[in-house]
Amino acid sequence: MHFIAWIVIGGILGWLASIVMRTNEQQGLFLNVVVGIIGAVLGGFILAPMIGTGTINDGDYSLASLGVSLVGAVVLLAIVNLLRRGRVR
Repeated sequence: MHFIAWIVIGGILGWLASIVMRTNEQQGLFLNVVVGIIGAVLGGFILAPMIGTGTINDGDYSLASLGVSLVGAVVLLAIVNLLRRGRVR
C-alpha cells in the first residue's frame, strides 16, 4: 500500500511543481511521478534535515513532509530548466 501512495502522491506533487514552474504542458503523467519522487529525494537531502521532518519517500505524509517534497520537486524542475534552456523560467 505504501508503494501505491508513494506513486500517487509523487504524481500529484510533480504535477503541482510543473504548474508552479509553468512546464505542465510539456510533461505527462509518468514524468510528473518521476519529478515528484526525485524531488522528494532532493528535498530530503537538502531541506528535511534543516526542518527536522521526513519526505514521502520515508512514508511520512504530514504537511511538512509534503511541503519539503514539493519544494524539492520545484528545485529539480528549476535545475532542469536551467540546464536545458539556460534560464530557470
